[in-house]
Amino acid sequence: MSALKENVDPPLKKKKPPRWSDIWLKNTKPLKHLVFSMPLQSQTLIPNFPNIDRTLLLSDELLLDVLSRLPLSQRNPNSLVCKRWLNLQGRLVRSLKILDWEFLDSGRLFTRFPNLTHVDLLNGCLFSPRDSGILLTHRLVSVHMSSVFCPNCKFLQENMLPVQVVDKGLQALANGCPNLRRLVVINASEFGLLTVAEECSTLQELELHKCNDNVLRGIAACENLQILRLVANVDGLYASVVTDIGLTILAQGCKRLVKLELNGCEGSFDGIKAIGQCCLMLEELTICDHKMDDGWLAGLSYCENLKTLKLLSCRRIDSSPGRDEYLGFCPALERLHLQKCQFRSKKSVRALFRVCETVRDIVIQDCWGLDNDMFKFASVCRRVKLFSLEGCSLLTTEGLEAVILSWQDLESLTVVSCKNINESDISPALATLFAILKELRWRPDANSLLVSSLVGTCMGQRGGRFFKKT
Repeated sequence: MSALKENVDPPLKKKKPPRWSDIWLKNTKPLKHLVFSMPLQSQTLIPNFPNIDRTLLLSDELLLDVLSRLPLSQRNPNSLVCKRWLNLQGRLVRSLKILDWEFLDSGRLFTRFPNLTHVDLLNGCLFSPRDSGILLTHRLVSVHMSSVFCPNCKFLQENMLPVQVVDKGLQALANGCPNLRRLVVINASEFGLLTVAEECSTLQELELHKCNDNVLRGIAACENLQILRLVANVDGLYASVVTDIGLTILAQGCKRLVKLELNGCEGSFDGIKAIGQCCLMLEELTICDHKMDDGWLAGLSYCENLKTLKLLSCRRIDSSPGRDEYLGFCPALERLHLQKCQFRSKKSVRALFRVCETVRDIVIQDCWGLDNDMFKFASVCRRVKLFSLEGCSLLTTEGLEAVILSWQDLESLTVVSCKNINESDISPALATLFAILKELRWRPDANSLLVSSLVGTCMGQRGGRFFKKT
């Protein structure tokens, strides 16, 4: 019994399922064949792999040309495709508004957007709470503000970056964007602007906020500057002073100016005269909320090539313009635009139209104090072809008719929101004028029926009849 051994079958071992790594390593020959053949057959193999980026076959220059032809609305989605497209889209960006100053100070701006030509630093120079739901909007700037606000203080002036920090940023910008063509900045000094002028020889447009006479010394080196916007003082936001000294420095340094806008600037006849004598290419002058001394209007006659004059939000024109023989006129002036101005003095309004007697287009919008007695001075402008009147409630139909009938070349007339101009007062002479106008927009009030009554007539055709024949 002891010699007999019990035959016991050993336990069966379960076979392990094959692993993907074993199968992969046992079949290396086809893999090697595939790897070595890819460089030679890449064009035939790529269609079998839809996840491979086919744009890798395109050079950066060719892909940039493709991306540049796409609509601007697709710019942000395209930059999310991959890092390469992000960098390429950055090279296509030419204009940028900086909201975070650290983005400029760290140098990431120039790495991300190396080809910038238009940079707006206005909001980046201001301390503004991003999570605030209060938005302060002005014609010149929009910025978020905290709930604690004193109406008597200069809000933006107390929330600006120091001048030294702004100048340092301008120096970095000048070095990183040598092809800069347009710049918007606030609270800079003459040293920061001088750096931009020296490094960015292609700078053509500059918008400068909170500037003074000393700051204007820095832009005198901008030899190719063509468009300049100076904002010295804005009530409730910030305050600075530009006088005749600064205007003279500006005139002698920027002789290629084509457009000039002065906001809240002081000065007088001497400053405007210097601009007219030195800036011979000046074609458009905009004066907004000026603080100029009496007699400045006479300086406009020295702007011999001026074609457009705009007065915006001026509380007064010129209280003492002087005698007519000293006023002169602008020989090349074609357009006069008056918006939100206050006509307080007949003498100043008379002098204004006297200086602008050669204009062909007159636009008056939301101006306070314009009545029949003041508007009659516009009859001195004999060459008017286009006249637009909007939001002037003191002018009557009689006062309007007395002037526009004297304009023999009038072709286009617009009258909107002038409640004292009534259709019932339209004379036969004025109706005849309406018939021969090339363009008429007549809506003095909400109850105006003239436009609907002209449907089906020959209005709008030079020499056409006022009523359609039946």
